Amino acid sequence: MNYMQLGATLFIPASHKRLEEIVCQNKYPHLKSLVIDFEDGLEESHFEAAMQNINSILANITTNSLLTFIRAKNTQHLSELLQLSHIDNITGFVLAKFSLNNAETYLSLLSSTNHVIMPSIEGEELFNHQKLYALKKIIMTNKHKILLVRFGLEDMLRQLSLRRECDESVFDLSAPASVLGNFIATFKSAGFPVSGGVYPCYRDKDGFVKDVKRDMREGFFSKTIIHPSQIALINEVYKVSKKEYEEALEIINSKKKVFSLNEKMAESLTMSSYSYLVLARAKIYGVLD
Repeated sequence: MNYMQLGATLFIPASHKRLEEIVCQNKYPHLKSLVIDFEDGLEESHFEAAMQNINSILANITTNSLLTFIRAKNTQHLSELLQLSHIDNITGFVLAKFSLNNAETYLSLLSSTNHVIMPSIEGEELFNHQKLYALKKIIMTNKHKILLVRFGLEDMLRQLSLRRECDESVFDLSAPASVLGNFIATFKSAGFPVSGGVYPCYRDKDGFVKDVKRDMREGFFSKTIIHPSQIALINEVYKVSKKEYEEALEIINSKKKVFSLNEKMAESLTMSSYSYLVLARAKIYGVLD
């Protein structure tokens, strides 16, 4: 599975009254991935009903193009989910509050399954280089199962007592930018893709598009979304420009190590990895004419 297939990832509370329609009946045909949330998005009083709900719809989840994940509340909850009939019909799990305290338990529970994993790092490890590096070493042991690494953007801002406005990128704020820069460098240098955080102003379409574009420039791909109106916007942003596509092809196919390309220096060795990502994105989302 290519992590670029995730695109916009819609988070849906496990108690949502139209959950089965969304998950099983292709309510949003252009949506590429979704997460059924048992954690922050679910009221505690709705937990038992939500468990009954998910148990009843698992059998109706078919192997279609919609990648379906469950965000487990904790390791105990994950253990309970894995006992459900037809749990193998989902693509995988988002591991909430993934930390040094529970990482090995989470991964051990999933070691014998075919589910792919998206750890979500949301706690103190975000602010400690050594602890973040230790987490990276743990997930390296299961690299073949990790689709990408997520982080809790709102959790990070909460711990810093910050809140951003709709017209601000999180990279405009010095402390969050520092935290995320280290996060990106730590995991992407080890070969783990990293997804972008949620943009909370769901009615601000221009702001959302700007936020997705900034995410891509900083090295994020895939985006947590909280409203269906953001699906079409992100699919359009993820298309590749014709110029970018042609440059990627030329870099990959060039017989020269260093050459001039559109009045810029191009190095086939150092720029090929990014160029392959451009071509993969073009294959999934298309090329702008």
